[in-house]
Amino acid sequence: MRKNAMKGNLDEPDKTVFKYVSQNIFGLLGTSCYILADTYFISQAAGTDGVTLLNLCLPVYNFIFAVGSMVGLGAATRYAILKAQGDERCQRYFSNAIFCACVLSVPFLLVGIFAPGGLLRLMGGDAGIMALGIPYARIFLMFTPFFMCNYIFSAFVRNDGDPSLAMVATLSGSLFNVVFDYIFIFPMGLGLPGAALATAISPVLSIAICSRHFFQKSNTLTFVRQAPSARLLVQSCQLGISGFVGELSSAVTTTVFNFLLLRLAGNVGVAAYGVVANFALVATAIFNGVAQGAQPLISQCYGKNEMAGAKRLLLLGCGTALALAAVLYGAVFGFTDTFVALFNSESSALMAEYAHSGMRIYFLGYFFAGCNIVAAGYLGAVNRPTEATITSVSRGVAAIVTCSLILSALFGMNGVWSAFPAAEAITLALTVFLLKRPRSMCG
Repeated sequence: MRKNAMKGNLDEPDKTVFKYVSQNIFGLLGTSCYILADTYFISQAAGTDGVTLLNLCLPVYNFIFAVGSMVGLGAATRYAILKAQGDERCQRYFSNAIFCACVLSVPFLLVGIFAPGGLLRLMGGDAGIMALGIPYARIFLMFTPFFMCNYIFSAFVRNDGDPSLAMVATLSGSLFNVVFDYIFIFPMGLGLPGAALATAISPVLSIAICSRHFFQKSNTLTFVRQAPSARLLVQSCQLGISGFVGELSSAVTTTVFNFLLLRLAGNVGVAAYGVVANFALVATAIFNGVAQGAQPLISQCYGKNEMAGAKRLLLLGCGTALALAAVLYGAVFGFTDTFVALFNSESSALMAEYAHSGMRIYFLGYFFAGCNIVAAGYLGAVNRPTEATITSVSRGVAAIVTCSLILSALFGMNGVWSAFPAAEAITLALTVFLLKRPRSMCG
């Protein structure tokens, strides 16, 4: 019966793509919206310094999510491909991913216990920011295993045909975070440590809800008793590298921009970028939702050697991304000052000026970034890890760093904001070239 249902999915791609993509977008939007809520509550409790602290911590969050994404999405993609081919070895990837994520989280745990202040100093924090942020950083770093495993549970449940449960789990964790952010920070008077605690508990709740899938009749996932395998981890990471670099790109962009803006405008410039970066997380979540929602279906097509269907899904994904980019930019352009004011509790005119320009220039990049994200997800889903890596590294590291250094030197603050659309445009040209190359030439 399950095979027939899966065949029905592939025979009705438009309806199925809408189901997977829309539910994944809603789930990831919930995650990004709790970050917005976190920023809003912190800005009310600690002002500009609080927003600056959160923006200095964002690259660390991004790196943790990047590792979880690489292991989780990569292993789930291998699972979906092998399952479509009827290969029972697919079951080994879930258990291996969980174990490896726990091992990979150990360095973050050690930093959280012994050196959260050193981490904040490394990210550019001054003495005041360090004093404010050490308890916050310590708490969220100690919950790293749950952040990483949450990615794995969600990806496997989605790839096992239950995107609705994955969405409910993510939204529930996000709602918990928003509500308890407020409760912990204000009525309970815990301040920034309370915000970190709400954020840290939310993936625990999401994992618990995803676990319901294992008790349903439709479940085909099983835990396999086996020694941890570096080979399986490497095979997973090959297909998850685009997700890793996609998440890591936010960390790289934020880190580079923070240091450039500290030099150009000080803490006020970083706070302004904090506003832009938090709304950018929402935008990126939308396009990741398109890419990750389409991935199980593309991998099924690839596993059954139905490449025409896979390419059609790519075109549907890119068209969806362009439409969403237009809606997104319309909202940003029409409500720029309203969005900025939400995080400007001290009514800083200078921060508002910086953030206003930043929002309108930076968000032009999503007309290119949406297609890049979808294309990178497609390349990973059809087992083309080399090209997926090239695309992701270009947009996430090489192009953005090069453009930000050159354009900031030429145009100052506006050059920093322009680096993102410039880097994404360059990457899109490279991505189109890679997609058109014959597979035999790609290695």
